[in-house]
Amino acid sequence: MKYIFGTIIVMHGLIHLLGFVKGFDLKEVKELSLPISKPMGFVWLTAAIIFLTFGFLHLLNTKYAWLIGLVAVAVSQVLVIIFWKDAKFGTLPNILTLVLSITSLGHYNFQQLVQQETTHLLNQIVRTENKIINESDITKLPEPVKKWLRKSGAVGKPSISIAKVTQTAEMQMKPEQENWMTATAIQYTTIENPAFIWTVDVKMNSVLNFQGRDKFEDGKGEMLIKMNSLINVVNEKGEKLNEGTLQRYLGEMVWFPSLALSPNISWEQIDNNTVKATMTYKGTTGSGAFYFNSNGDVTKFSALRYKGNETDAKRHEWEMNITGYKIFEGIKVPAKMTSTWKLDEEDWTWLKLEVTDIEYNMNASR
Repeated sequence: MKYIFGTIIVMHGLIHLLGFVKGFDLKEVKELSLPISKPMGFVWLTAAIIFLTFGFLHLLNTKYAWLIGLVAVAVSQVLVIIFWKDAKFGTLPNILTLVLSITSLGHYNFQQLVQQETTHLLNQIVRTENKIINESDITKLPEPVKKWLRKSGAVGKPSISIAKVTQTAEMQMKPEQENWMTATAIQYTTIENPAFIWTVDVKMNSVLNFQGRDKFEDGKGEMLIKMNSLINVVNEKGEKLNEGTLQRYLGEMVWFPSLALSPNISWEQIDNNTVKATMTYKGTTGSGAFYFNSNGDVTKFSALRYKGNETDAKRHEWEMNITGYKIFEGIKVPAKMTSTWKLDEEDWTWLKLEVTDIEYNMNASR
């Protein structure tokens, strides 16, 4: 659809050249009956150039395309009004261009928000100066956790202070939804000061999409979802969300094994393959259970988690089931997983996630 809209914009831009041709008497233009002076012919040429520029910038997803689009609409619509008899139908593609420009502006503003929040989060990083995790560091952990840390390759590697996780996903918004929506996401997670910021771009269909940002910082969670980067669909904060977001952070330890050593986390071994972790940070507490197989690989994380942030929201079992692994920078971590709510009526698997890349302890300025 983007290419169809881009083609319409380019064609609309080229049509403006007719005013230039007539204004400079380069050729007879029967479609334009009103006289056009050379100065106005130059304005028609200017409109054409601006529209063509916007069309190409739109196709390239350039962040400042919205500004060029708004200028193009302003110039073109002035010409439409002056030459209404001949150019009135140009209002329709101008409206399309205006909508695309506003959408592009919304995307720009959303990205600016995310960039500012990410920069703030990364500026809080406490570096561990490449401290190497050794056997003495894990002596007080439950045996299944020790085995997992060894098996993952975390022992003998530097402690993680920050990580960037790149993901692809398929998502559903409600249990009865038949089609899966595709998504791409990037997450930054910090360990010493527990926090993350996750941004996702979800394609609903050829026209509609939404952008989301989940954040955990200072023990509090936030969720923001915007339709086409413009309309707030979800903008939530609150105690229930704080707890649920902390539980998510806790479960994502599987990507950052050295988080197991955090003083904010206490451990309770349930059996030979199950361990309960409880995390308390800045007034927010949450728990969850990690399940391991006989080889020492983590296979599942489960927590009683609030589904929603409403006053009457209830806790339901939330499972992260792991189906595949990859090695990133020498550390074996879950790379394919599903997220399932165990609801009263039915189990609802709403997310299929794949980690495509993880960077550990990278330069935070990137």
